[in-house]
Amino acid sequence: MKKLISLIVLALCSLTTFAQKDVTTFLGIPVNGTKSEMQRKLIGKGYVYKNVGGDEFLSGEFNGTKVNLYIVTNNNKVYRIMVADAQNQDEANIKIRFNRLVSQFQNNKRYTALDKDFTLSDKEDISYGMSVNNKTYEASFYQNPENIDTIAVQNRVRQELLAKYSEEQLKNPTDEINEDAQSNLNNVLMEILSKKFVWFRIYEHLGEYYICMYYDNEYNHANGEDL
Repeated sequence: MKKLISLIVLALCSLTTFAQKDVTTFLGIPVNGTKSEMQRKLIGKGYVYKNVGGDEFLSGEFNGTKVNLYIVTNNNKVYRIMVADAQNQDEANIKIRFNRLVSQFQNNKRYTALDKDFTLSDKEDISYGMSVNNKTYEASFYQNPENIDTIAVQNRVRQELLAKYSEEQLKNPTDEINEDAQSNLNNVLMEILSKKFVWFRIYEHLGEYYICMYYDNEYNHANGEDL
């Protein structure tokens, strides 16, 4: 069992231990709390409150682009910041913007990408792909964890192993058990990682295009609890 625990601890040693949820951040602000709290913090960052025909949003600049920010809640808790381009572009320019964002995220150490290259090729016909094939053009990333409750993770892995192995087997783990421990650990860490989801997609409007970026706190996302 000591070998097993050592394996788990070794995998977690580079992470800081805190007994709290590590949530997605936007401009250093946790995507959490109430809408009014989030709105106040974003205004403090220089964004301006707008209300156009009952449509509430914040206007400003993000990553060198003019954008409109929308705060989305579930049960009065913020679970998403949507960052929408304020100005539409033609297909050539939106493709450049999309690929630039992909590159920026891929080269940012604060993010992890799945094993997929989201870059659009020069030959990609976005208009045809969206209108004829109902194709979506999006890229997804995860913000890397900053605060991990390592004790809770260790206990979670141990309980999952106990569903398959006895206490006696865990005291003297075989290579197979150690491999299962590593696999379970990876699954738990991936589950934690997936709660800090950041993604973006190209949208079309009247023959032009814009990008929406989403900073999601999956801890606050609706999971059918109100059904």
